[in-house]
Amino acid sequence: MTSSLDQLSAGTLDWLGANLDHFDPYAADAGTATHQQAAKAVLELALLRHCSTWTGGPHGERLDGATALLRKLWQRPEFPRLFDAHPPSAPTYGLAFAALAPDGIDDTVCRATLARLAPGFLSPAGKSPLKRMEIRFYADKAGASHTIEPYAELVGQSPLVTLTATAPGIAATGSMATRDAAPGDAAPLTDSEGYSLTHAAFFLGDYGRTATGLHGDALAHARELVRRMLDHCVGQDRWDLAAELVISQFILGLEPLRTPSGAAAVECLVRAQRSDGAIPGRSAALMASPSARAGEFFRKAYHTTLVTALMTLVLTSGRPSWHRD
Repeated sequence: MTSSLDQLSAGTLDWLGANLDHFDPYAADAGTATHQQAAKAVLELALLRHCSTWTGGPHGERLDGATALLRKLWQRPEFPRLFDAHPPSAPTYGLAFAALAPDGIDDTVCRATLARLAPGFLSPAGKSPLKRMEIRFYADKAGASHTIEPYAELVGQSPLVTLTATAPGIAATGSMATRDAAPGDAAPLTDSEGYSLTHAAFFLGDYGRTATGLHGDALAHARELVRRMLDHCVGQDRWDLAAELVISQFILGLEPLRTPSGAAAVECLVRAQRSDGAIPGRSAALMASPSARAGEFFRKAYHTTLVTALMTLVLTSGRPSWHRD
């Protein structure tokens, strides 16, 4: 299994490094993506680099190009303005931009971006528990003042605790459920619930660096939700969510490679990986055509390839002493 993880890590990181021009909205061939898409992709790349600074392992040189690109973009005053192309997400993107700044750069643009945030954005008023966790996660990293309650008060309201899996024999579809699903097709959670589950784990556990605050029955409940959703995603070749759920298993104190669901997910991703290292889409159903042009392929492949790379870094990072059962 270690060789499978090594294959995934080397391939995904090499593919990302070979496609940095597609991340750069100012590159000569950046017309392959809109500025909004490019800005989101860059923030995801910055999160990968951020996590790589503490995970350790033989991947540093594979991210040198990404680090150089990020250092350049983080000092371009016009880059954060690209977030305005998607108003609902613009404040969160701006906060993440400040939080994920590479070390040692001039922080003038970061400080200006934080100054643009409306004061109410950094308060809990009118926001879901998951959104409050997200804001606190990035605000703490950015050193931004906020009034979001502590994680200890948020954990009990998180999707890891409040979500309930659909009973066997009922397939969740959006906000509705239908009975008599075909065997193996029944999703224990909707897609949006699955992503909220993983993101809550990311924010509470900082990708494995900190304790989630879950214990006893609440921890067992969260682990079971992740296991059931992961089994479903492996069965349906849902690659990006599978990778996120494996990270969540790690955050919840498990060794994913020693769990049947985690090991199956890694092998599922290995089967999906192309010879150039890319994972070609969010799922088998949504994967890019082998004949897709470079820009179209990048748009479909970059997210899952990056999340898979992140998964490999997290799983090889080692555990803090508190993180062992």
